[in-house]
Amino acid sequence: MTEAHDRAAGARRPAVTLERHSPIGTQRDNGRPVTGGWGPGGTDGADGHEAVELLRQARVAVDPELRSALGTLPGPLGRVALYHFGWQQADGTPAAGSAGKAIRPALVLTSAAALGGPEARAAAVKAAAAVELIHNFTLLHDDVMDRDATRRHRPTAWTVFGDSDAILAGDALQALALRLLAEDPHPASAAAVARLADCVVELCAGQQTDTAMERRGPAGITLDETLAMAEAKTGALLGCATALGALYAGAPEEDVRALDAFGRAAGLAFQLIDDVIGLWGDPRRTGKPAGADLAVRKKSLPVVAALTSGTPFAAELAALYARPYEEGVEDLAATALLVERAGGRDWAQAEAADRMGRAMQELARAVPDPEAAGGLLALAEFVTRRST
Repeated sequence: MTEAHDRAAGARRPAVTLERHSPIGTQRDNGRPVTGGWGPGGTDGADGHEAVELLRQARVAVDPELRSALGTLPGPLGRVALYHFGWQQADGTPAAGSAGKAIRPALVLTSAAALGGPEARAAAVKAAAAVELIHNFTLLHDDVMDRDATRRHRPTAWTVFGDSDAILAGDALQALALRLLAEDPHPASAAAVARLADCVVELCAGQQTDTAMERRGPAGITLDETLAMAEAKTGALLGCATALGALYAGAPEEDVRALDAFGRAAGLAFQLIDDVIGLWGDPRRTGKPAGADLAVRKKSLPVVAALTSGTPFAAELAALYARPYEEGVEDLAATALLVERAGGRDWAQAEAADRMGRAMQELARAVPDPEAAGGLLALAEFVTRRST
């Protein structure tokens, strides 16, 4: 039995458990929120105020760089990109929409500050903007491939401008990201370009694996391969973000590697909770229709954990997943309940806590002072305490 299957069966328990079926991912220890010291909760992390402020500061720092970069795009590409970021309406008039939470640029800036102080943080703004451009390149492409109709509570770019324009706008964002770093005079920029390019290749490989898995039936898909795919798709960019911050702080290679591992583990925890939200989150808060992943037979982590649980509910779920979804015939809420009864929800939340524990170990290697690491701890906790 694999390590992932051991955890699914409850043989391995995480150091921190997650309160079940409360706001998703709320972390508890003996019924109380975890606070203080090392570990999820960290300094000021229990209520998320520190993380929210770091995200706000990141948004303020990178938005001018992003707007400047998007302003260099030719008219039609710029129009799609500005719409996607929420800064324009489809007709080109200004909008005040959300450009996202800025988790990845916040990780770049906070990592730089943790290892190099305010000067390193200021120097890493272009790198933070580059990571955010890469993230949005993947979102534009993902929406086309997944046929998602809404993002950030508005129609996705492909539904407004068409597949081709959305794909090409995403390609342009990737080019802008690499150009930002290539033109940056900072001594770490060359290493940052190489690391970000490698990350894009890993992201694409993870997405290719994901789409290939969607074409396969439910039989034979393992938790190990699904976890590896999720790390490539989500963990790789968060790891790259924290590693770039370390590079811009002039950190030694072992610290860069440790922060990359920290970001990857936190990123996988993020994906696990995101998958839980995709199945059981409130559509009024997520901006996405309930059960959308189940309708397209997506092999999300809770679903694969349920399918491989060996329970009678797993067999029933596999039978459903073996045939196409029929609107008006299959009750998606009942399908989600099958995933839960087969243990998929509890496994995903426990696995998220386990990955957070690993993330904390890696962070302690690079930043042994809990006070210096406080911002990264707060951000890591934030991504697994979301309910939207």
